[in-house]
Amino acid sequence: MVQETKPEDVFIPEEFDEEQKMIAQTCQDFLDTEVFPVLDRIDSQEEGLMPELLTKSGELGLLGISLAEEYDGFGQSFTTSMLASEVMGGGYSFAVAFSCHTGIGSLPIAYYGNPQQKEKYLPKLASGEWKGAYCLTEPGAGSDANAGKTKAVLSEDGKHYILNGQKMWITNAGFADVMTVFAKIDNDRVLSAFIVERDFPGIVFNPEEKKMGIKGSSTRQIFFNDVKVPVENLLAARGQGYRIALNILHMGRLKLGGNILGATKTAINQSVNYANERKQFGMLISEFGTIKHKLAQQAIRTFSVESAVYRASMNVDQIASDYELECLKEEAQITAFAQMAIEAAILKVAGSEALDYVVDEAVQIHGGMGYSSEMPVDRGYRDSRINRIFEGTNEINRILVVDTLLKRGQKKEIDLFESAEKAYNGLANLQNPELPDDYFKLKNVRVAELKKAVLVLIHTISNKFGRKLVFEQEILNSLADMIMNIYVTESTLLRVWKLAGLRGEETVSLQKDMLDIIAYDAAAIVRKAGLDAVNSFAEGEEYEMLKKGMEHFTQTDPVNVKDARRRIADKLIDENKYIF
Repeated sequence: MVQETKPEDVFIPEEFDEEQKMIAQTCQDFLDTEVFPVLDRIDSQEEGLMPELLTKSGELGLLGISLAEEYDGFGQSFTTSMLASEVMGGGYSFAVAFSCHTGIGSLPIAYYGNPQQKEKYLPKLASGEWKGAYCLTEPGAGSDANAGKTKAVLSEDGKHYILNGQKMWITNAGFADVMTVFAKIDNDRVLSAFIVERDFPGIVFNPEEKKMGIKGSSTRQIFFNDVKVPVENLLAARGQGYRIALNILHMGRLKLGGNILGATKTAINQSVNYANERKQFGMLISEFGTIKHKLAQQAIRTFSVESAVYRASMNVDQIASDYELECLKEEAQITAFAQMAIEAAILKVAGSEALDYVVDEAVQIHGGMGYSSEMPVDRGYRDSRINRIFEGTNEINRILVVDTLLKRGQKKEIDLFESAEKAYNGLANLQNPELPDDYFKLKNVRVAELKKAVLVLIHTISNKFGRKLVFEQEILNSLADMIMNIYVTESTLLRVWKLAGLRGEETVSLQKDMLDIIAYDAAAIVRKAGLDAVNSFAEGEEYEMLKKGMEHFTQTDPVNVKDARRRIADKLIDENKYIF
């Protein structure tokens, strides 16, 4: 929000190397041969099928992409693991089981385990011999994770922690062999984390939950009744559980942003395939402008989120690489996740809401057939909805975006408040920016102006509300929407700009169409969100000044959105699939 990023400093999906493409193809081949043919069996939760599929994926090495080679993993970069998550994200309920196992089911041990714990558990998690799960949520502790009541008490002989409590909404609970369980030791204020094995006596699993979507995913409540957990299974140190939970959630939110891409691309392919087959009024529905609008917008939302996902993924790798000079690789990775907390929340929200849009329009393009469970868009529509709740609700993540940004500004980690004050002082003498002739530099100026709208608002509400700002959630939501749209738009700009430099500007005309529309829409969203916030607290001269500022900073260039969307849609229709 404060610093300018250059196109050469970001990673774009068009830069994947041959090894990364091979891993992605292996993931796609696995879905095509092992998962898609048995989707109905998966959704009926056929006994043993999901763990069997995970085992098969482990035999191909797909469960160990993020794990160190010394523990039978592949030791790949975060960007590569994100690509695998993207492809597997098209696998419906299997994607949930896979993501849980490879992410929150394995990585707490990989990042926080001691050498003995890693040696015992990681090779079996990498191979798929053992399946992983993550037990954080409780009936009274959802978004407020630290409110959990599960307790651990040291036994008299000092050899075990005696675990008592209840966990709910636990993915993979029906078959997980290894679980990271969060509990408070004695009367501790904060959580600790434990590695718990399925066959420890005293663990009771409720029947499978009946869910709206992701029906093939195993989801159960788990009860721990005087479960004896060896003291050597305490993960990290006492009281470190909340820190572990937060950093693993940051990772999970980043990965969810990638996960949804596989699902959006699948839904787009289904949409364009159907539009190219279905006739109404004597012509294919793909020839109608309204359908073209929907197809194009599906592609634009997907392309823009994808741009942000891989920009952030490479940032994780870059930060981790920088810190590896000072600490262990695992500590460097954790530090990177923590530093990317804002981007993680943005990707989670932007990704899940883009997917909801894409699958909703997929059903609409299918018309009445889309409402039939015989069509694949039915499964995609139902499965999508959980993503706005997974990994912290979108409401929580919107607040997190702003709260984390403000805290980093207060700690002087970024020059946030200095920049905000400068932008605010500039309201007294607003001047139109100098507009360059170059297409990309012009777009960059427009993005910089949108950032000023955010900075002005930050300065104003911070001074006006102080510590009471936490109670102004509607204003925080408006500010979050502004920040998220700017980040996604800037990421799209940087991607297309870099791609033009690599391949020539004449080769990216359709990508420029997408950028035009995403930037045009973002300016309108930022303007409305900014005015919504200003209307909530400002009066008199202050109101007039802020209103004028919001309108000034959100000026945009005219775009023939109809023709731009038609060009994008026509390419999809010609190729009969998503090709960007």
